[in-house]
Formats: sequence, structure tokens, C-alpha cells
Amino acid sequence: MKKFLVQDSQIHFFTHQEEDYISLTDIVKKFGDDAIIYNWMRNRNTIEYIGTWEQLYNPDFNTEAFDKFRMDTGLNTFTMSPKKWTEATNAIGIISKAGRYGGGTYAHKDIALEFCSWASPVFKLYLVKEFQRLKSEENERQSLDWNIKRVLSKVNYRIHTEAIKDYLIPPRLEKSRQSGMIYATEADLLNLALFGVTARQWKLENPNLKGNIRDHANSEQLLVLANIESLNAEFIRLDIDREERLKMLNDTAIHQIGLLVKTQLAGKLPNSKNIKK
Repeated sequence: MKKFLVQDSQIHFFTHQEEDYISLTDIVKKFGDDAIIYNWMRNRNTIEYIGTWEQLYNPDFNTEAFDKFRMDTGLNTFTMSPKKWTEATNAIGIISKAGRYGGGTYAHKDIALEFCSWASPVFKLYLVKEFQRLKSEENERQSLDWNIKRVLSKVNYRIHTEAIKDYLIPPRLEKSRQSGMIYATEADLLNLALFGVTARQWKLENPNLKGNIRDHANSEQLLVLANIESLNAEFIRLDIDREERLKMLNDTAIHQIGLLVKTQLAGKLPNSKNIKK
């Protein structure tokens, strides 16, 4: 749960499945109470909008219930609430959260901005400005975090290559083509342990992406990569068999990313499906 300030009004939002949901409850405090949300949801244009949004992004949306609501809008007896809407249609664009702090009705940013347009176009402009500023700062922090961990993994890779040179490459092969193949093989050992694929396999699966597999890793994967680079260097020094090293490194990668998720230090890992045991 995060928050930002719009014209002295505190607005909460949270991220769910990489999508931002903004508090409608906080927005209406500027103008009244939750009755404003119910009035908005009674509007035919609103039902059309949120129903169409669900059809675009929600494969489990109940279109029959939506059609029934659409037919009933305009009747004096027609009422609508966030709970009624989500329970009847299995909607995902509007979410109700319980709790003393940050509880209330939340909507996907597309829907929240549509609500703002209806309630106060002026307030919407200020909200968009502040929300964009907040997301820009957040992206800058994430980019900095990624760059730091990318540098860390590169520094540790030097430790890794030194161990390969000292313990796996005979002096007579140090500057030969075979030595390059040994370095590449050990680099792919790390790729297999963390991502479940070799560099070549990744490139074949992603022909349109620039760079290599590590350039597209998230910051959590880069952190674990730096750790297993140092670990593999130690395993090489101890003369542990390659297959055994792969198993141990893979177990370590799974364990460490699991801890990052569990302790909420890492947040959501969009590429965690690539970690194969």
C-alpha cells in the first residue's frame, strides 16, 4: 500500500499483478462520501465503460450479468455498488479492501481516472500529474537498483573467471580457443542454475531482444547471480564435479529467491518462472 498527495488529499494505491489500483474512497473524500461512488455506478455510461474494460482484460468476466445491468440502467429502481458489481460479474477492475488504514474501494487506474473525469476533471488533472511524478521517481529508483546489482554481478564474475583460470584451464591452454569454451561453459552453468536455459537457448527463444539473458534479468535475479558466481568460484577451488556444482547452485538460487519473495525484500518476480530445478 502506497500513497501520494493531491491538493492536500491523501490518496492510497497499491499494485496488484503489476497493475496499479487507486482508492476511489480517498478521492471522494474531497467532495463528499461513498454515496458519490454509488451514484457514478448507477450511470449507464459508467456501466458501459467498466463492462467494456472487463471484457478487454478479464477472461472470466460474466457478460450475462453485465448485459442484465446494462438493460436495467436508467430505471428509478436500479442501484449499484462495488460489491454488487464484483460479485455478480466476477469483475477485477474494482476491488474492495477491508482495514482501518487504506481500506475502501479501489479501481484500476484506467477506471479510477474515468471516475475522476466524472467527479471533477480539474481534480483529475492534479491527480494525473502527481501520480505520474510518483511513478517516474519509482522507476528511477528501480533502474538505479538494477544497475547497482548488474555492476555487482560483473564484479563477482571477475572472481568467477579467476577461479576458472586458476583451477580449470591448464597453463598451455590459457590463450587458446579451448580456454574460451571453458569460460563460456562455466558461464552457462550459472545461467542454467538461475534461469534454466543456456545463453544460446535464450537467444533462440528471444531473437528480437537486444543484449544477453543477464541484461534482461530483474534486480533480484542479478543479486542471486552475484551470490552464486562467488559460490561457484569456491566450488571450483574445492574441485567439485560440474554436475554436482550445477545441482548445488540451482538449489541455492531457488532457496535465495524464495527468501527474497518470502521476506518481501524483492516484491513480485516476473521472471521467476524461468528458474527450473
